[in-house]
Parts: sequence; C-alpha cells; structure tokens
Amino acid sequence: MSDNASVMNVDGASVSEATFAANETRDIVLPNQTEHVAHIAIDIGGSLAKIVYFTSADLNGGRLHFKKIETEKIDECIDFVAELMADARLLKSDNTNLVLKATGGGAYLFYDKLEARLPGVIVQKEDEMDCLITGLNFFITEIPYEVFTYNEQEPDPMQFEEKTRDIYPYMLVNIGSGVRMDSILKVTGPDEFSRISGTSLGGGTLWGLMSLLTKATSFDEMLEISKDGDNKNVDLLVGDIYGTDYTKLGLKATKIASSFGKVFKKGVQQSQDNFRSSDIAKSLLFMVSNNIGQIAYLNAQQHGLKRIYFGGCFIRGHPITMNTLSYAINFWSNGDMKALFLRHEGHLGATGAFLKHSVIRRARHSFSFSEHNFTPDINPNPRNVYGDIEETNVELRPTQ
Repeated sequence: MSDNASVMNVDGASVSEATFAANETRDIVLPNQTEHVAHIAIDIGGSLAKIVYFTSADLNGGRLHFKKIETEKIDECIDFVAELMADARLLKSDNTNLVLKATGGGAYLFYDKLEARLPGVIVQKEDEMDCLITGLNFFITEIPYEVFTYNEQEPDPMQFEEKTRDIYPYMLVNIGSGVRMDSILKVTGPDEFSRISGTSLGGGTLWGLMSLLTKATSFDEMLEISKDGDNKNVDLLVGDIYGTDYTKLGLKATKIASSFGKVFKKGVQQSQDNFRSSDIAKSLLFMVSNNIGQIAYLNAQQHGLKRIYFGGCFIRGHPITMNTLSYAINFWSNGDMKALFLRHEGHLGATGAFLKHSVIRRARHSFSFSEHNFTPDINPNPRNVYGDIEETNVELRPTQ
C-alpha cells in the first residue's frame, strides 16, 4: 500500500438509481466519501479494458464509475484515462503524484504505452488474481443488492443474497468475454487463495465459433440473436433418442444429448446456411455454458465448496447464460451448491486494483438490512433479467 493511499468511506454504499444505457454498469454511490480520490484503475483484458474511477459531489459524497472499452481501441482507452487524470490533477489538493493502478495482461503488454501517454502519472502494475479477489470481496461484503441467484423456474427468477462478512470459503469462476475461462480460484481468506483449475473453454470459444457460424460481429450481438433461437433444431436431445424422458437417470426429454448432434447426416455436406443463425447461437451458448457449469461443479465438489461466484464479462446479465449455469450447478450437485452472479461482474479486477490504493473505512456500527423486506417487482419477462436488475432502485442506509 502506498504512503499516499486514499481513504474510501464505504458507509452507506449503494448501487445508483440513475438510468443507464443498455449493457452499461451502474455507479456505486458513496454518500459519506467527501474527500476526493484522484487515482484511477484499469484492468486490460484480451477483449475489454475495464476502468474504475471516482468523482465527488462536494458535500454529498461521490460515486465510483465503471466503464468498458474494447482493448483493440487501446489508444482511445488511454485518451479517456488521460482526460480523467487531467481532471484529477485540477482537483488535487496536494503535490502527491497521480497514480494509475493497472492489472490484467494488458498492464504488462501496454505498460510502456501507458507510461509514455500519461506523463507525470505513476503506473503501478497489480497481480490480476489478487485484484479479482479483492474486488469480489468488496462487492460481497460492502455493496447491498449486488449478489443474486437466477432460476427461471421461480416466479421471480432473480433473488438477491444477503450481504454478509461471513463469506469464506468460496470459489470464483472467472470467465472472460473474449479470451478464455482462464482461472478457477479457491478462496479461503482475505489474502488466501489458490488457482485450482482452468480451461481454454470460455468466452473466446463462443466468440470464435459464432464468428465462423453466424454473421454476428460483436459479443453483445451474438448474445442478442441467441434469444430467439431454438436449439432443438441443431442439438440432439434425449427425447430424440428415447422418444421420452430417461427417468432412471433423471434425464428429461429436452436434455441435450449431443450439441450440434442433428447437424451431421451421413452422405450430406452441410452448410451453415441450412440452419438459422439464432438456433446455432443458442446451441453454442448452451454448449459453452453447460460445460463451464460442469467444470465448476466438479472443482467445487473436489474442494468441498458450496458457493460458486461467476465473474468476468462473459455473462453480462444474459438470462440464458445465467439460467444454464444455475441449472448445471443445481443438477450436478443435487441442489447442494449455489451459482452466484454479480451486478458488477465484469469489473472485479479493476475494482480490486482501485482498492489496492485505498484504505477502506467502515462505520463503527455494522451495516445490516433484511432481504425479506425487499422484493423486486416480478419481471413479466424473466428472460429480460438485465432490465430487471437495472430497474431495481434501492438506496440503503446504515442502521443506527
């Protein structure tokens, strides 16, 4: 921790009520943070650069902001950071150096460019895994209505988890949006974690295959077209083999027996033009999500972990993805494990890097709230969970 580290007062922190554009991440309101925080954090991944920065509102506290920019537009990203630094320089009340906390692979790949384009700014690299855990712990313990489960079989598919300080042990499955599911981490304490597994199957797998098999040109477009797809036109189902459920093994007729199993026909040269892009997209999304869910379950079972957090920009509040991961965890564990999601899922690393330069100040009294006193309006369209999340307007106050 730097001698010039700032103090972040998280007493009364809450997710902002302000309306944002689709796929934008909401600010976090810090009503008791009256001191300006000048440093900025960036997590540069293979597909996206995530930025976290603070703005003050005079005596009314301030806000943590969360922004994403495609890594291929790194020059535009650095220009944005430079503008933030220029504003921070004007607001600084002392002669201490401005600091950019950088994590992710791009912190190393673009380190020289960051230094060259940000004169007078100290660029400090931080370990990626360490930042992920620091960021996740912050959201779990300090931000109400951040963590939730998702199950489309329930009248209200999204259920918030109670904020608690008793969080260990748990497992973090970090799924990038465009590179890989690079790490599964077992976390047993604030600074105690280990990488227990990993796989090359992840966001990059989905992105690559969809680029080949559909006309989608962005990750969000790929997710969007999958909403109208019907995977049974592409996948071979249990019912296609048995004509009904396979009840002895607990397999429903709608269970996927073979992803893309209906595509191959002996003696027929198939073309993607023979299938709807939305059906292909739905099948691919199920294929990747189901496998990630099973890999997560197997690792959790091996290490005796019940709580599984999914982070990274792969999910993006997408209901099909969340429901598939939840179903996989619930099915394989016989309901003994939970798949947990976060409203700021893509900014764990950047937030952790930001907090590496901040000392968290908590209130003398503990923050408490009762989940059963708050029920979000039931979403008439449970597939539209992202809209449901973003329309959840809750500002919490500390108990006296």
